[in-house]
Amino acid sequence: MGGTTVNNEQITCDGCGVAIQTANPDSLGYAPASALEKEVVVCKRCFRLKHYNEVQDVELTDDDFLKILNTIGDTESLIVKIVDIFDFNGSWLPGLHRFAGKNPVLLIGNKSDLLPKSVKREKLIHWMRHEASQLGLKPVDVLLTSAAKGNEVHEAADAIEHYRNGKDVYVVGCTNVGKSTFINRIIKEITGEGDIITTSHFPGTTLDMIAIPLSDGRALIDTPGIINHHQMAHFVEKEDLKVLLPKKEIKPKVFQLNEGQTLFFGGLARFDYISGGRRSFICHVSNEIDIHRTKIEKADDLYENHAGELLKPAGKDGKALELVRQEWTIKEAKTDIVFSGLGWITVNEAGAKVAAYVPKGAAVTLRKSLI
Repeated sequence: MGGTTVNNEQITCDGCGVAIQTANPDSLGYAPASALEKEVVVCKRCFRLKHYNEVQDVELTDDDFLKILNTIGDTESLIVKIVDIFDFNGSWLPGLHRFAGKNPVLLIGNKSDLLPKSVKREKLIHWMRHEASQLGLKPVDVLLTSAAKGNEVHEAADAIEHYRNGKDVYVVGCTNVGKSTFINRIIKEITGEGDIITTSHFPGTTLDMIAIPLSDGRALIDTPGIINHHQMAHFVEKEDLKVLLPKKEIKPKVFQLNEGQTLFFGGLARFDYISGGRRSFICHVSNEIDIHRTKIEKADDLYENHAGELLKPAGKDGKALELVRQEWTIKEAKTDIVFSGLGWITVNEAGAKVAAYVPKGAAVTLRKSLI
């Protein structure tokens, strides 16, 4: 697919970095010829996203994204890895240490404003460092920010300046971690300019690398978001993302459960409490998600007959999802059962026998309690 040139210079979209073309309205990078006369040129996809909050699917594969990221190991640079602190494991980029080469990695947990205020920052940073190490990454530093609120962005900008040591900076992360919002905040912090990169709550907005010049001739480079297919966001309709992905501080909900009771999280996940005496479970999910309690023996029928209605959101077109079951006996006090991209349930005392159900392909894991 040929791009458009003016004076032999390739024109790229200011929103997502893709090469602009004027020939095929259905292909990547299309902009009408009249758009080329404007000072800021954006592709049709970014225009629709910015003005109408509409996303158009993109024809890049995971391999395309990985090819772009694989080139980073050959550079001398600082890599800034953004994770969603609300969905740490779901938003983790596996194998980052492999394509980082010898470059230092600064780990930033975004969306810290979503966690209950009772969470101690020092404990959270210590926890992130430990989890990163378990996943094979030893970052040079770990920070927390809220790009949406602008919290701690100044500190992040200072840390980037400190660790980049006069080199380029590559910002990486999977979709929906708030990477472009973070970069817009950093640019504002450094230059005082407004939003330069297209941002939205839809996955996969940045289609190619976008280089933002820094004062010393180096650049801050935004990379495409990698799609982690086990995240819950990929199982729902786009309009249900606003229910699934929290926008403000989550309010933990406590359920006193008897043996043989079930909790449904909309139509997306299910939690069975099998045995261990009456006890409480603390649910940390978006405030918009309805949690429905029933008995284990009624749960299958309820899901089959009411997914997408009483139990919503459910899958694409509001249909029931194929849920896969995992069972554990909780061996340690203060354990989280983590539903990737949805939230987690904290079990304060050992000994509970539980089962969790998530859509086939999604992840559910146990970890030491975050809170």
